[in-house]
Amino acid sequence: MKLQLHVWGPAFGLPSIDAQCLATIAYCSTALPKDSWELVASSDPSVSPTGELPALQNRSVWVSRFRNIVDYLRKYSNKELDLDRDVDESDRADSIAFSSFIESRGQALIDLSLYVSSQNYYQNTSPAYGSLLQWPNQWILPPKLHSAAKTRTAHLGLSSLDLQAMEDQRQREHSAAVAAGHIPRNFIQRPRQTVSGLLGRTAQSNHFRIDALTSEFFEPLEAMLGEKDFLLASNEPAPSSLDCVALGYLSLALIPDLTNTWLHDAFRTKAPRLSAYTERRRRRCFGDVPVEVEQAFSSGLTSPSALPWRAPGRISITAVGSTLLATLADSTPFLSEIRQNNRLKKEAQSADSEFSSLERRAVSTYADSRKKDMYVSIATVAGAIVALVAYTIHSGLIVVSQDGEEAEEENVEEEIPNGDFQMGATDFLGQVKAFS
Repeated sequence: MKLQLHVWGPAFGLPSIDAQCLATIAYCSTALPKDSWELVASSDPSVSPTGELPALQNRSVWVSRFRNIVDYLRKYSNKELDLDRDVDESDRADSIAFSSFIESRGQALIDLSLYVSSQNYYQNTSPAYGSLLQWPNQWILPPKLHSAAKTRTAHLGLSSLDLQAMEDQRQREHSAAVAAGHIPRNFIQRPRQTVSGLLGRTAQSNHFRIDALTSEFFEPLEAMLGEKDFLLASNEPAPSSLDCVALGYLSLALIPDLTNTWLHDAFRTKAPRLSAYTERRRRRCFGDVPVEVEQAFSSGLTSPSALPWRAPGRISITAVGSTLLATLADSTPFLSEIRQNNRLKKEAQSADSEFSSLERRAVSTYADSRKKDMYVSIATVAGAIVALVAYTIHSGLIVVSQDGEEAEEENVEEEIPNGDFQMGATDFLGQVKAFS
């Protein structure tokens, strides 16, 4: 059986819409013989037991994440498939440091460009996911990825790229002003906001921050590359794993034809040699012709530069039901907390985890304590509800009838002829005064 690499599918002319998947594809296309592996655009993290993409399958063995896949291939082939086997110790340290730098800084810029920016997300990224995913994932996964990207980049202070978030904030501020001034809403005329006006203010407020972020990312890599063909000097004239990581993130910054091109423009302007390097490496690893979505869902391609695509299997009824149940559980307050704790503990105890043994114990203990607190909260709420019901029954606010027929007979016996209910107004007022 050939090695199978499961990834998020093609978008923007690239073989994947995900940077980690692109980096892994670049590594496999460079290190592995073409007839020894297959590329599957499953676009569904649930196909992997780890719940993550990219995921490499070798019979019953599954490995996820770029760095873990590289380590597995090195051990699996006794270092024959190791692109870093000729790297010296100094460059190996640089490779580790710059790989972390690219993954952290590059992912933030890609999140801002493809997801946080409203124009790009709704006009480019979301339609791209729609062409890759099957029902019901095409309605479930994109909003989750969108929300996760906004969470990851919240600390950068560029949430104003999200026009919907800007409009919601403006409405909250307007409502607060109305409440503080005790002025009826109808008496305050709100200026009509246009998309062009919002975009203008957004561009002005974000220009300097974006300029600083792009400079901090592209300029060190441009200086590291210099006049070389690859990033590491000791691995010339062959690429290393660092070149694969760089291609994965830089290609998503350079290649996509987006509505708002601020990241592409900054790349071209600040790092011309790096952009040329990215184009060159893209053609070498992914082929001269832009990858189309149809290629990922058909087998037997004859193009010499094409990747070894294998069509993914159709989603099963069981998978659809599992996805819907998981989505429902994630939307339920208590269940979502329990599932998050279970995923956190599973991640800490996984063999692919990057945590140390001490960190694994600490994370597992934290997850267990959160789970216990959640169970205590559930028990407290349930006890409060039972106590409330018992109190209302004891106070007579709720009457429990054990036998409907007996209750009906008692009601009949308590009925009084209509004449006995007749009372004059004077008699009624007299009884009220006597009672008071």
